[in-house]
Amino acid sequence: MFRLSQFMREVLEPTPLTPARKPSGPVVIWNLIRRCNLTCKHCYTTSADIDFPGELATPEIYAVMDDLKAFKVPVLILSGGEPLLHPDIFAISRRARDMGFYVALSSNGTLIDQSNIARIAAIGYQYIGVSLDGMREAHDKFRRKQGSFDASLAGIRLCREYGIKAGIRFTLTQDNAHDFEALLQLMDDEDIDKFYLSHLNYGGRGNKNRKDDAEFRLTRQVMEVLFEKSLSWEAQGLHREVVTGNNDADAVYFLHWVKRRFPARTEHIQAKLQQWGGNASGVNVANIDNLGNVHPDTFWWHYGLGNVRKRLFSEIWPDVSDPLMAGLKASPRPLQGRCGSCHYQTICNGNTRVRAQQLTGDFWAEDPGCYLSDAEIAGPSNQLARTVING
Repeated sequence: MFRLSQFMREVLEPTPLTPARKPSGPVVIWNLIRRCNLTCKHCYTTSADIDFPGELATPEIYAVMDDLKAFKVPVLILSGGEPLLHPDIFAISRRARDMGFYVALSSNGTLIDQSNIARIAAIGYQYIGVSLDGMREAHDKFRRKQGSFDASLAGIRLCREYGIKAGIRFTLTQDNAHDFEALLQLMDDEDIDKFYLSHLNYGGRGNKNRKDDAEFRLTRQVMEVLFEKSLSWEAQGLHREVVTGNNDADAVYFLHWVKRRFPARTEHIQAKLQQWGGNASGVNVANIDNLGNVHPDTFWWHYGLGNVRKRLFSEIWPDVSDPLMAGLKASPRPLQGRCGSCHYQTICNGNTRVRAQQLTGDFWAEDPGCYLSDAEIAGPSNQLARTVING
C-alpha cells in the first residue's frame, strides 16, 4: 500500500529522515464471511448471496483474536463478502475495539442505512472503506446491481453525518477509467476523507476477468491525474488521505514525477520511499479467510499457508519453511526478469507477486502489471542510454 498523500506532504514540507519504525505485527485483513449481497465483476473472493459452509464460528473468531493480540497484531480490517451480513459483526467489532485493535470495516456500503448506522457509530470504527467503482452507470454495471451506486453513496453520507471517517475505494479497469476524474470531484463535492485507488489484481473473478485490466498508458494517465490532485489538496490544506494498492510501481512512478516537478526534492523522496520499502505481502500484511485459512495477502486465496483451526496464526506467520513465505520475507526477494534487474527494488520490493504467479506459474517472475518503461527501471547512469535506445 502506497500512501501517496504522506509522501506528497514530504514534497511540500520535508521532515528529517529518522529511523524506521518496525511494525509490531502484520495488519490482518480478515474475511469474516464470504456471503455478499452483490456479485462484483472482479471480486477476489468470488462471493455471492448464498451461505458458504465451514466458516469460522464466532467463538473460534474470538480465540483467533486472542492469539492475534498476543502476537502484537495492531490492525484488524474486517471484510467479506459483505461483513455487515455476518450475524455477529457488531459483537466481533466491539470485542476487537475493547481489545485495543485499530478496527476498520471494508464494506460495499449498500447495507449502511438508518436501521444500523447508530450501531455502526457506537462501535467506533477508526475507518470504513466503501467501494465505488465509477459513477452511477459504470459502478452499477461493475457491481451487477442497479441502484448500488446510490445505496453506497448514501452509506458514505450517513457515515459522514455520524462523524465516522469513511472513504472511497476504486478499482481501476479499462471499463471505468473514464469516471476517475468524476470520482475525484465527488471527493470534493461530498468532502470525503480518503481515496484508495486499487489496481486490478488477479484473484477470484479479478483473475477470470483480467482482460479488463487497464492498459499501461491509461494507468499512467490516471496516476498523473492522481498525483496532481493530491498535490492540489495538500496545497489547499485539505490533507485528504490518498492511497494506492496492488501496484507498488506507483511509488517509483511517483519518484520520476517528483524528478520532473520538484527536482530539488528527489533525493529526499527517494530516501523516504526506500525507508518505506514497498510491497509488504507476507511480511506486514496478512489475510485470514472465512474458513480460517491464512494467506500472504487477500489475493492468494488459491495458496494457503495453514489454518487457524489446526495451528495458531502466531505459529503460521513466521514459518519460512513454505517457499513462498521464505521468498516474500527475504531481502532482497529472489526476483527474476525485469523485476530482478530493476534499479528500484528497494522501493517497490518486487511489486505484486500474485500476478506473476497467475500468469507464469512462477512466484518470482517479473510482474506483468508493472507499467514502468525499461528506461524508468534502469539506474540513473543507464537511463539516458536506454532512453536513446527506446526513443
